[in-house]
Amino acid sequence: MAPGPRRQPLSRSARVALLLEVLLSIGALGGGLVLILAPRGEIMPLPLSALAGSPFDTYFVPGLILFGVLGVGPLVAARLAWLGHSLASVATFVVGSALLIWVAVEIAIIGYSNQPPLQAIYLVLALAILVAALGQLGERAERPDRAANRPVAPDGLPGGSASPG
Repeated sequence: MAPGPRRQPLSRSARVALLLEVLLSIGALGGGLVLILAPRGEIMPLPLSALAGSPFDTYFVPGLILFGVLGVGPLVAARLAWLGHSLASVATFVVGSALLIWVAVEIAIIGYSNQPPLQAIYLVLALAILVAALGQLGERAERPDRAANRPVAPDGLPGGSASPG
């Protein structure tokens, strides 16, 4: 059995993005699942009064959003980074932006709390993910595209074929 094509090693920014996305995903999957299973704060002691002024009566819908967007989403982005996919940096940027929006909306609805300092931690994590995304974009811009390195025939077509078939 012949070995498959060798995967290029991950860049430093891609490794950082992958790590941060997996960490975010673990926390969001766990937190989202708890909110889905116990939407009235039965497991995680969150008062329903904190949702006053929001469109939510319980933590069920926020739990779904947390689980899906910030739990599953970073896993997709991490997989793209692992594969070296061209959309990995965009996916990482979307994840960082989504987390930043989540924290901002949470602070706007329930206020800032530093007991425990989860909002501050996730704000820093969002910024770190965004920096990793920008690093991935910069590294991608610096490295020549594989397609650009293919030989081009005098007729301007890659591979030297003057006619299609």
